[in-house]
Amino acid sequence: MLFPTFTFAAFLAVVLPLAWALRRWPVPWKLFLLGASYWFYAAWDARFVLLLVGMTLGNAGAVAINVRATSEWVRKGAVACGVTLSLGVLAFFKYYDFFTESLDRNLGVSSPALDIVLPVGVSFFTFQAISYVVDVHRGRTGEANLLDFAVYLSFFPQLVAGPIVRPTEFMPQLKSDIRPSRAEVAHAVRLIARGMFKKVVIADFLARAVVNDAFAAPGEYSALDILTGIYGYAVQIYADFSGYTNMAIGVALLMGFRFPQNFDSPYVADSIQDFWRRWHMTLSRWLRDYLYIPLGGNRGGRLATYRNLILTMTLGGLWHGAAGVFIVWGAFHGAGLAVERWRAEVKGRRTPTDRSVRPGRWAPSDTVRLWLRRFWVFHFVCLGWVLFNSETLERAGDVLARLFTGWGTGPELLNPLVALAIVSALAAQFFPRAWAEKGSRALLKAPVGLIAVGLSVWIMIVVALGPEGVADYIYFQF
Repeated sequence: MLFPTFTFAAFLAVVLPLAWALRRWPVPWKLFLLGASYWFYAAWDARFVLLLVGMTLGNAGAVAINVRATSEWVRKGAVACGVTLSLGVLAFFKYYDFFTESLDRNLGVSSPALDIVLPVGVSFFTFQAISYVVDVHRGRTGEANLLDFAVYLSFFPQLVAGPIVRPTEFMPQLKSDIRPSRAEVAHAVRLIARGMFKKVVIADFLARAVVNDAFAAPGEYSALDILTGIYGYAVQIYADFSGYTNMAIGVALLMGFRFPQNFDSPYVADSIQDFWRRWHMTLSRWLRDYLYIPLGGNRGGRLATYRNLILTMTLGGLWHGAAGVFIVWGAFHGAGLAVERWRAEVKGRRTPTDRSVRPGRWAPSDTVRLWLRRFWVFHFVCLGWVLFNSETLERAGDVLARLFTGWGTGPELLNPLVALAIVSALAAQFFPRAWAEKGSRALLKAPVGLIAVGLSVWIMIVVALGPEGVADYIYFQF
C-alpha cells in the first residue's frame, strides 16, 4: 500500500477518525492502531504479519528476562539473544542467497536453494527492535508492556521505510493525550503535499525519463546522457526517500505522533560528515550510537578512529544489501570520512604562519571556498550513487567508463524537461527555510474546509503531472 495512491487515501480516511474517536480509551485505541498497522503491512504479503508478531514476542521476551534477572551474565545473555534474533531475521531474508552462493563458489559447500521473498521494510523494524532491547539494557528507557511494544514496532507510517524511531521518542507518546495543534496539522498537510510531489512528479519522472535507461545500458548513450543519469539518480533517490519520510512524518503527525526529522537539505553539505548529518539522519544516528561508539568511536587514537569510521560505514553499506556494490559504497564513504578527519587534524596542527597566504597570491573568499566544498562533496556523493544504483561492480565500472569514452555522440535522454527537474530539485535545497515557514503560517490562517479542498486539488495536480502509476519506493527493498 503506497502512500500516494487512492487505496492509501481510503485506508487513512477510515483509520484517522476512528483512531481519534478511540483515543480516550487507551487499550482499545492501541489495539486499533496495532490492527490497522497489521492490515497496512498485510497489503504487501499477509504472511509477514506473522514475522512481525514473532519479532515482537521474541524481543519482548528478551527484555522481560533482562529486566527481571539478578545475574549480570543472564541480563547480557538476554540482550544478546534479542539482538541475535533481530540480526538473524535480517541475515536470513537479506543475505541467505549471498552466503550460500559464496560457500558454494569458494568452498564447494552446497546449501538448499530457497525461494526467499524479502519482507518490505525488514531492515527498519529490526533496527527498531534492536534499539528497544539495547536501550532497556542501558537504562535509557523502561520496559514497555507488550501492547505498547507491538504498536511501536509495527506503527504503519514508518513501518516500511522509516524514519527509524527510537523507543525513547515513541513510547512516551503512547501515554500522552497530546493532540496536534492547528499549526501542526498545517505542517502535516504541507509535508504530505510536498512528499507526494517529490515522489510522483520528480522521482518517478526522472527514473523513467533518464535514470533507468542510463544505468541499464550505459554503452548505448553519450557521456552527457550518463552524466545526466548520475545527477538524475542523485535527485531521484533524494526525492523518492525524503518524499516518503515527508509523508510518513505528516501522516504520523495527523495521528498525534511526532517523528524525528530524517532529511535536511543534504546536497547543501560542505563536508562528507555534514552530508551524513543531513541524509537519512535517523540511520546515521543509529549507526553512531549502536555501532560506531560500541566499536570504540574516537577513543582509541587516530588510527582506531579511522578504522571505526570505515568499518561502521562498510557495515552500513552491507545493511542495504548483500552485494559488492553496497559494501564498496559503504567503504567508500567510510574512507571519505576518515580522510576528511585526517585532513582536519593536519590543518589543526598547522601554525598560523603555515596557513598564511604569500603576498600576491590569490586566495578565494570564504563564500567561494564554501561553494567549492559543496561542489566537491556533491560529486563525491554522486560517485557513490553510481555504485549504489548499479547491480554489480562491473556495471558501475561501465557507467563510469562511459563518462570518458562517450563524448563523440549527441545526447538522447537529456532534454529541457529533464534538465529543469534536476536543476529545480537541487536549487530548492538552497531556498531559505523561512519561505516554508511562511507557507505554514498561510495554511494556519486558512479554514479547515479550504485546506481540505486545496489538498484534494493538489493531489489531482500531482497525479496529472506525474507518470502513469506509482513506482515502489527505492528503500522498500532495504
